[in-house]
Amino acid sequence: MHRVNALNRLDRLPVSRFHKMTLLAVSFAYFFEFADINSFSVTAPKLIKLWGVTVDQVAYVTSLSFVGMFIGSIVASNIADRWGRKRALMQTTVFFGFFSFLSVFSWDLVSLGVFRVLTSAGLSAMTVVAVIYVAEMYPAAVRGRYQAYAIVIGICGTPVTSLIASQVVPLTDWSWRLVFLWGSLGILLVFFTRHLKESPRWLESRGKHAEAERVLGEIEALVSAEKGPLPTPAPPVEEAPVTKVPLKLLLQKKYLLPTLLLTVVWVTQTIGFFGYSSWAPTLLAKEGFSVEDSVFYVALTTVGAPLGSYLAALVTDRFERKWCLVAFGTVIAVCGLFYGLTFNPVLIIVFGFLVNLFERGYTALGYAYSPELFDTRSRSLGTGVSYGLGRLSNAAGPLVVAALYNNHGYQSVFYFIAGAWLVGAIVLAIFGPRTRAARQAAAAAAATAQKTPA
Repeated sequence: MHRVNALNRLDRLPVSRFHKMTLLAVSFAYFFEFADINSFSVTAPKLIKLWGVTVDQVAYVTSLSFVGMFIGSIVASNIADRWGRKRALMQTTVFFGFFSFLSVFSWDLVSLGVFRVLTSAGLSAMTVVAVIYVAEMYPAAVRGRYQAYAIVIGICGTPVTSLIASQVVPLTDWSWRLVFLWGSLGILLVFFTRHLKESPRWLESRGKHAEAERVLGEIEALVSAEKGPLPTPAPPVEEAPVTKVPLKLLLQKKYLLPTLLLTVVWVTQTIGFFGYSSWAPTLLAKEGFSVEDSVFYVALTTVGAPLGSYLAALVTDRFERKWCLVAFGTVIAVCGLFYGLTFNPVLIIVFGFLVNLFERGYTALGYAYSPELFDTRSRSLGTGVSYGLGRLSNAAGPLVVAALYNNHGYQSVFYFIAGAWLVGAIVLAIFGPRTRAARQAAAAAAATAQKTPA
């Protein structure tokens, strides 16, 4: 059976301008995903005053947004397998940008809620596709690092948006709409189209060998023009082409265990992350801080997010990702408790900063770890389903947060969130597979091949 050997040919490539341009495009998509994902949370305090929105109504809109995220993740895994990684990345980014733009013109909470659900579906779909795309386009030895680099750049969208919101939301009764206009600019990813290549690994898995050979040839020509002669790749591994991936594939033991594990990881990460980011401005405002101060405090804490992604980039390929995730999750739980147990503005900012730092590092590590637990055949489906179930779980999360806050007070919310992080860390510690040995083997094979130029 003819194989183009996409995996090994990509693994033996030195990092070049091609990889950096791909990184820039993916980072751009991530930037506006992170810019948009918290846009409702930073405008909610204003809407509480302007439209008379209640905490429970904020919870319902947030919950429905996670239903949208689940649907988006499942759809993303399907279209990424059917239409290709590049095309799916473009379409999902345009989708979320379009509905974020429509949010600008919402006239009541119902219309805004509908637009936010559709936006959230696109955001989640884009994330799933981007994670898979990076996993398949970069050499195994640096894959985690570049996944984290993309987050380092992209996560800047969170503090930038929070700072923009802190300045524009208080201006007038309509200026909150500018936050959604800002988030919609992700649609400009279309200008990167010509710089991106389809994943040769996806093409090969679909039996499209001629097209995979053509795309690989183009990538190798770009890299060799910059870096010189390329080393000989390791021999190919024979696999039958995949034409359709049924959902029941994940019920096989080979795929069921990683799917269940990652579902727990993304459920606890979703509850933990969005518990902080979606509720902090609203709860601070409800506890007596002004809307301006609550949004500004949260904006300052999000400055830690890019640093956390950079920290992940430093450790992700040097250590076992499983244990990095366990350590980061535990630190987040501890810092999050201190965040919720104080009303001192300085301590709120300090512990909120640490939560954002380690949480975004955790997310970057998780994005690199998740696709490694699946082969090319199951990668899109397994990543999409586990990520989507994680997002769906938080349809109940905001309702739990609202009930805890209304019945037991502010601090009970943070006990709940810290508990979620600890559950994820414990499950990973006990059941999480190690992936570093496989990465090291791939790097060793590439290094051996480099001694024999093609």
